[in-house]
Amino acid sequence: MKITRVECLLLDRQFPFVRVYTDEGLVGIGECFRRQPELVKFLIDSTLGPAIQGKDPLDTELRWQDMVRAGCAVEMGGAVFCAVAGLDIALWDIKGKALGLPIHRLLGGAVREEVRMYASSLRRDLTPLQEAQRASSLVDAGYSAYKLHSAVPGAVDDPADQTIATVTEVRRAVGDDVEILVDVNGAFSAHHAIEIGRQLEDLGVFHFEEPRPFYDLDGLAQVADALTIPIASGEMIFTHHQYRDLIVQGRVDILQPDIVKVPGFTEFQRIAALASAFGKPITVHNTQPILSTVAHLHVAAAYSNIPYAQEYNIEPISIRDQWPVLKDPLQVQGGCLRVPNGPGLGVELDDDLVDRLARA
Repeated sequence: MKITRVECLLLDRQFPFVRVYTDEGLVGIGECFRRQPELVKFLIDSTLGPAIQGKDPLDTELRWQDMVRAGCAVEMGGAVFCAVAGLDIALWDIKGKALGLPIHRLLGGAVREEVRMYASSLRRDLTPLQEAQRASSLVDAGYSAYKLHSAVPGAVDDPADQTIATVTEVRRAVGDDVEILVDVNGAFSAHHAIEIGRQLEDLGVFHFEEPRPFYDLDGLAQVADALTIPIASGEMIFTHHQYRDLIVQGRVDILQPDIVKVPGFTEFQRIAALASAFGKPITVHNTQPILSTVAHLHVAAAYSNIPYAQEYNIEPISIRDQWPVLKDPLQVQGGCLRVPNGPGLGVELDDDLVDRLARA
């Protein structure tokens, strides 16, 4: 089998999706991280697609290396890895389709048939009471965990921060049995993160995400050593080498790889093995509720060290809510998503709608 064509489509001008075509009629689908979509498309069209064209898509490790070398990804990082991710997901989709197996079986088999999801609120314009009301409504809808994004992005220890007031209201609204997760996107100094973290411990918060930026490994370690609440990080890094440093130097408790960044199933395997070796659980980072979520369902099914509720974006997404591009859209029921069992990713795109959105 040979790759005959690679294409990257920007859906609704902001969501990069890929198709990888083969000479045997199999087509793999994938999704890239949505930031810098035009740059991701350029990298795929000009560099990464040509690097794998004419080669066997079933050799996923070799194709991954082809793309990383062609894009100088180790040196360039960032958007290059995000572009590789979408293509790697599509190659694994082809492999699963060729073998008639879902990707979670290619990864070793499923330890679970459904994955518990947490409702991830990405809004930062809500008052503490409004956030509490939102959390309560989602618990009523079946979610057993809720993440809020607090603090003031881009600032450090901003006095306008309402993290504790918001978590207090949310806890009061949802009771003691619902998990609350708090993400501050690195907006605290180490000493203030420790101060806030101790109050979050008293409020029973499940995990405290990125109290310091991902690159401040010493600061993360200082916070992690001072608190009993689990410290989570990893959404902004790409390779297992960086996760090694996050574990050894940053001493975080929970790793957060994102399969449309890390990049793809090929690198995710290495990160999962590394996490297992160090006894670190994984909670994936995931803000894209289409193919990215499907890919995360496969890894969450395959690895026992992904034990907790996983992220599900509750904010409006045009290609899920307005123009659903999946033929059978994902349905969160009882706070869970079923793991697809069809070959490859186990889902199909509405190709006519995808092409219309790409042309629009």
